[in-house]
Amino acid sequence: MSRPSDHFDSTPAPGADAQIVQPKLGLMGWLRWFWRQLTSMRTALFLLLMLAIAAIPGSLVPQRSSDPNGVTQYFTDNPDLAPVLDKFQAFDVYSSAWFSAIYILLFISLIGCVIPRTKHHFLALRAKPPATPARLARLAGFTVRTAPAGTDAAATITSARALLKSSGYRTALFDDTRAGKTFSVSAERGYVRETGNLVFHFALVGILITVGFGGGYGFSGQRVLVEGQTFVNTLLAYDSFNPGRFFNSDSLDPYKLTLDDFSVKYEEMNLKAYGQPIDFTASVTVTDKDAKATPGEVKVNGPLRTGGTDIFLLGNGYAPTITVKDPSGKAVFTDSVPFLPQDANLTSLGVVKVPDGLAEQVGMIGFFYPTQAESQSGTYFSTFPDLEYPMLTLRIFEGDLGLDAGVPTSVYALDTDKMTSLTGGTTGVKSLEMMPGQTVDLPNGLGTVTFDSASPNAAANDFSTSVPRFASFDVHRDPTQGWVLLFAISALFGLLTGLFVPRRRVWVKALEQPDGTVRLEYAGLARGDDPALEAAVAALADKHSAPFNSIQVVDPTPKPT
Repeated sequence: MSRPSDHFDSTPAPGADAQIVQPKLGLMGWLRWFWRQLTSMRTALFLLLMLAIAAIPGSLVPQRSSDPNGVTQYFTDNPDLAPVLDKFQAFDVYSSAWFSAIYILLFISLIGCVIPRTKHHFLALRAKPPATPARLARLAGFTVRTAPAGTDAAATITSARALLKSSGYRTALFDDTRAGKTFSVSAERGYVRETGNLVFHFALVGILITVGFGGGYGFSGQRVLVEGQTFVNTLLAYDSFNPGRFFNSDSLDPYKLTLDDFSVKYEEMNLKAYGQPIDFTASVTVTDKDAKATPGEVKVNGPLRTGGTDIFLLGNGYAPTITVKDPSGKAVFTDSVPFLPQDANLTSLGVVKVPDGLAEQVGMIGFFYPTQAESQSGTYFSTFPDLEYPMLTLRIFEGDLGLDAGVPTSVYALDTDKMTSLTGGTTGVKSLEMMPGQTVDLPNGLGTVTFDSASPNAAANDFSTSVPRFASFDVHRDPTQGWVLLFAISALFGLLTGLFVPRRRVWVKALEQPDGTVRLEYAGLARGDDPALEAAVAALADKHSAPFNSIQVVDPTPKPT
């Protein structure tokens, strides 16, 4: 058999040196190839998987953006591993170079996928439905009806078109007079499925933009307040502050937040859950820039929104009020010191630092027991988290507190390396023990320390309000919340539309027969899985042919298998 004149045989004849030489891509060719690979849906899915995997280290080790104290503690606990992880930005995962690279590539890939599809979809929406196939018997749901003699074939197609349009189909009329008078209508619907698919992907891009860039304008700050204290929404008033990369301190809305009362309800009826907290309520007063005071409440999972920020309740505990006086009776320190809970019954640990006013710098490590009890070994513990029998113990140290060098130190820790222990431990001197309202002498004639009672006029055995509580608040501002909600709803709508709206085409053909009758043919074609297609075609045939008093006939054309 002869070959075409332009045929090139990849296997040259003996002695010939001919071979296929593919053209070089060049710089532009390689760029096009890379762009096509990057903007393919397969690459987008791969990058999405990579982004999920890259986020895992952020949940395994503490992050500087959300838990700076945890990072410091991690370095203390893992002095060899922590510096290695830090070189790989493991403590700043979500702002690291490698996480940002995956994020940006995914962003570009999704845009490169969606824009061409949007253009193609727009052109498809403007195009009319395709012409009616010559042999409908090959299609799904093929059904035949016969209209009686005298029926106008063109009129039947016109009525079919009206019926299809009322059902949401886009339609186009066709006629073919080459093999007798043949009229047909081509209809299609379900483009909203592709629209929903595009909406889903655009919403996903919107979420990426909003979270990746819009979140840079927010912040998260923490503040501990003791009952009666007031917090002013200024940068210096926060205990810790984590701004976004685009944050501007001038964007802080001025307001004041006063913690009026912090109440806790504990389970006392069910012995199996005795002492478990039932409810936490922080009663606050918010004063805006116009000096208008508004009462409010902050609960667990019940934040208070004010001044463009959401105020969340993080933690709580007791803040014993401690007063230290010198030997002459002059107060050199007085404050309500937050003690950090150590167990479910709120056995709490706190630190008091007195740098000035006494003969030596004094530090105290204290334990507070809301309901003090003593074990058989002689150690103290708390049996109930509420104030039934409060007790404060203090271990006293004197020496250098480490504050004179100007290096910041934690208010919840005391470095005793350069200090001398005066009570507790191996000193042979018992730690100081006090109940609310009691005063004891400091060792070596340094002065006195008083455990002040917040309710000095209460009954002798009523300690329920003797120690003030503190609450830890997280003030969070996220200007992207509304946009993220909008894009999330759009993504859900697009996903549901893409899943449940079928994409299908339906045709109705009318052929005039020699005996004057009209043969009506119905068929459909689905794009994807559409189990309801055949039923839809049958329903269309029944509804359309009913006015013509048609009867169903068996089509003699065998359907392909």
